[in-house]
Amino acid sequence: MKKRILLAPSILSSDFARLGEEARRVEQGGADWLHLDVMDGIFVPNLTFGAAVIAALRPHTALFFDVHLMITQPERYLDDFIRAGADLLTLHLEACGEAGLPEALKTIRAAGKKTGLSIKPGTPAEGLFSYLEQIDLALVMTVEPGFGGQRFLPETLPKIKALREEISRRGLDVILQADGGINEETIAGAARAGADCFVAGSAVFGASDPAQAIARLRQRADPIPQ
Repeated sequence: MKKRILLAPSILSSDFARLGEEARRVEQGGADWLHLDVMDGIFVPNLTFGAAVIAALRPHTALFFDVHLMITQPERYLDDFIRAGADLLTLHLEACGEAGLPEALKTIRAAGKKTGLSIKPGTPAEGLFSYLEQIDLALVMTVEPGFGGQRFLPETLPKIKALREEISRRGLDVILQADGGINEETIAGAARAGADCFVAGSAVFGASDPAQAIARLRQRADPIPQ
């Protein structure tokens, strides 16, 4: 049975002066999740927003909040993001020490939230293999994290394929997310490689009609009607 395709527009590409309205716009347009990129200017070369902004946005939409923590020592802030209304918290394998990562994942799960783990383009897919039983989502960055609007890196496709094969081999119910440069031209390849959740920023928020953009992306990722 095929898994459902999930589309998660990234608020990073929205109009920051109208975050609530922008979130409602993509919710009404058929988005499944809202992707929230938290950057600290240290782990990645950019600053975005923190838990206070997510908490302020939470009352404006019923969308599932997919919070991607691109920050150093994320375990220090987990409680803040949990209280802010995150539904899923994705940590970066490269940002967590091996000793602290299992405990951080336990903290997220104990709060009743979904757990995710991400890797940068230069990190082998095998880095996630030992954690697959502990997470709900594996995220392959298909650009270097830190900025929106980048070109999709096709060399990341074998990593998506390797993770899908390993998830399937173990019979796990782990969502496989692709994030970076996702648009109508690139989403089909990522879907064929095995991704079933897609973060799209400018392809959705930059469109004159987000609903049409979301529908086209969904069709390109899953051309066979369910």
